Amino acid sequence: MKKIIYIPALLAVLICVFIFSGSSGMKNKEAAPYFKYVGVKDCASTCHKSETKGKQLEIWEESKHSKAFLTLQTPEADQIAKDKGFTTPAAETPLCIKCHVLGKDIDPEELAETFDKTQGVQCETCHGPGSEYKRLTIMKDKEQSIANGLMIHENGAEFCVKCHNSDSPTFKSFNYEEYWGKIKHSNPNVVK
Repeated sequence: MKKIIYIPALLAVLICVFIFSGSSGMKNKEAAPYFKYVGVKDCASTCHKSETKGKQLEIWEESKHSKAFLTLQTPEADQIAKDKGFTTPAAETPLCIKCHVLGKDIDPEELAETFDKTQGVQCETCHGPGSEYKRLTIMKDKEQSIANGLMIHENGAEFCVKCHNSDSPTFKSFNYEEYWGKIKHSNPNVVK
């Protein structure tokens, strides 16, 4: 008789734990914001190309970041990879693509159809997946943008040296202030 009482009680406890834990063992996209990488064209389509907003698209297009993946497709890059002991072309070598390509190690479900990983180091490499913060109505409010996935690095140098460091086979030195001056892309209308 005691076993009959214990089994329903145990089942009741397990059901309560399951219900109140908020986890069914599956990814719940409703419970937390689900951000997708949308790509440069989608980011630029909002306003990041106009002169009044800071010409971010033009600055990026003229930078080495926009060509980061293309540099891996050169004979020189393949030779560097080979000299480092890799048997794959640079464009397929994990050590190379981790800094030259956004999207290679991202779950395909997190990539919107507009995303193009061949665009190298792009907006979302530094600022996070933009599907939810890209809308102008959200971008006008910094806190709302951050709540919708925008990443703003208080210490840019600390973020940049994740790739610009001595682990790179072509690294010479990295002066954050100098290099930031080449790619600075602030919106002149935003007061800090």
